[in-house]
Amino acid sequence: MDKRIEKTIKNLEKNNMKCFFLEKKEEVIPLLENFIKEHDVVSVGGSVTLSQLGVIDYLRSLNITFLDRYAEGLTSDDLKEIFRKTFFADVFITSTNAICEDGTLYNVDGRGNRVAAMIYGPDKVIVIAGVNKIVKDLDEAIERVKNHAAPSNAKRLELNTPCTLTNKCSDCESKERICRNYVLIKKPQPNRIYVILVNETLGY
Repeated sequence: MDKRIEKTIKNLEKNNMKCFFLEKKEEVIPLLENFIKEHDVVSVGGSVTLSQLGVIDYLRSLNITFLDRYAEGLTSDDLKEIFRKTFFADVFITSTNAICEDGTLYNVDGRGNRVAAMIYGPDKVIVIAGVNKIVKDLDEAIERVKNHAAPSNAKRLELNTPCTLTNKCSDCESKERICRNYVLIKKPQPNRIYVILVNETLGY
């Protein structure tokens, strides 16, 4: 294992986040089976990584109550209800914008529902990320989001923000801005946040 990855895993565990290291993305869903029980209420955060891994389709196949934010035909009120119900979920699955080598998670959100659920509410939070999300420190995490993750997501969502043209943050005043809530998770309550680190490039 790369020394940088090993250091990050040790610090995540020191910070009360149990970490699982997987070599291949195909190993993710078999591992998730250990966290989800029949009839559980399960929700997810908005994530390209989860889509790449087939997690959404997997959850739809289970005998659970899946709060499916990606279901067809949802209205804005439907989404709001899903986001609120997420706080009472048994399991919340998401990715992260960056993992610092010191074992902290850095995230920037638009609505704030994803980071809010990571901080409080669901009994278990499963964070899945590729090793490409590992950064040296908070400064590098901020830089990564501003000049890579946020512009990429804005383009994917076809938003009218300056970063979709410049590929970098200008701290814009756009009504469609997606960088509104900035959260650093440093030392959460024990036995709640689990990190699955995959030795591949996933998401933005």
